[in-house]
Amino acid sequence: MRAFARAVSGFASSSGANGRLQVLLYHRVHPVADPLRPGDVDVERFEWQMEVVARYFTPLAVDEALTLLNSGKLPPNAVCVTFDDGYADNVELALPVLRRWKVPATFFLTTGFLSNGCMWNDRVIEALREVDEPRLDLSKLGLGEYELTSPGARLEMVNSVLNKLKYYPRTERDGYVRDLEEFLNTQVTYTPMMGEHHITALVNAGMMVGAHTINHPILNELSPEEARHEIECGKKQLEDLIDKEVTLFAYPNGIPGKDYGDEHVDMVRRAGFSAAFSTTWAAARRADDFFQLPRVGSWEKTRLRFYLRLLKNYRITNSE
Repeated sequence: MRAFARAVSGFASSSGANGRLQVLLYHRVHPVADPLRPGDVDVERFEWQMEVVARYFTPLAVDEALTLLNSGKLPPNAVCVTFDDGYADNVELALPVLRRWKVPATFFLTTGFLSNGCMWNDRVIEALREVDEPRLDLSKLGLGEYELTSPGARLEMVNSVLNKLKYYPRTERDGYVRDLEEFLNTQVTYTPMMGEHHITALVNAGMMVGAHTINHPILNELSPEEARHEIECGKKQLEDLIDKEVTLFAYPNGIPGKDYGDEHVDMVRRAGFSAAFSTTWAAARRADDFFQLPRVGSWEKTRLRFYLRLLKNYRITNSE
C-alpha cells in the first residue's frame, strides 16, 4: 500500500491557507462486528484505520488543528478523530489503539447517561435483538409489522423503529420505548456508557473531552429555555467532572436546520465554547463557521478503500 500511497499523493489535501481539515466521527468500537450496528466499527477494523491515519495522514488534536486551520498553517492531510455520546468501549477498546498509534482524539459526552446509563436507541436495539419469532407485529404501538426471515430483515426492523421514534419529543419517545419493552416482555439492563473512572482515564491519557448536551435531545424539538439548559449545564457538569474548561461542543444528531438551528449556534457561542461540530459530511476550510464545523463517517471495510475515501473527502466542502 505504501507504493500506491506514493502514486496517488497528488490527491493529498493542500497545506497552509488552502488546507482542509478532515474530522472523523465515531460512536462505538465493538469487540466484534455487531450486525445491528453497521455504522460502528469493531476493534480490528479500528486498529487498521488508525494505522492508516498514523502512517499516511497527519493526526492532530482538535484544539491544535483548529488553531492551525484558523491561522492558515494547517499541515497537509490533517485528520482529527472524534467520538460522540460517551460509550465505555471508547476507553476500554479504542483508547489502547489510539495510544498505540499516537493518534489524539476528542470525546463528546452526554452527561445524563454517564455512570450506568443507556440511551433510548440502545434500549430499542437490545430489546429487538432478543426477538426469536419469525414475525413481529408492533402495529398496536404504531411501529409497524416485520417479517424476520434474515439478519438483514432484523436490521431493517431496527432501523425502521429507530427512525419512527427519533424525532418524537423525549418524554413521548421514552414512553414508546417503555411500551416496546413491556410488549416484548423484556427489561433492558444494558449499561454501555462511561463511568467517571473512564473519563479520568481519557484525561490522564491526554485526550480531550467535549460537551454533547445532557440528554442528547434534538435541539429543534426543545423550547429555547430547555435547549439552553442542555447546552450550558452539560458543559458545566463536564467541567466539574474533569476540573478543566470544556471548549468544544457537538450538536446531537447534528444535521443543520433539521436537528438544530441558528439560535442554537448562538447559544453554543454564548455558553463559552470556542468551536462546535455538526454531522455535515465535508472537510473543514479556514472560511467555514467554526461553530458548525463538518465531520465525516468512517465506514469503509478495507485499508485501501478507507485510505481512498479519506483522500476523496478532502475534495468535499460545506458548500457542496
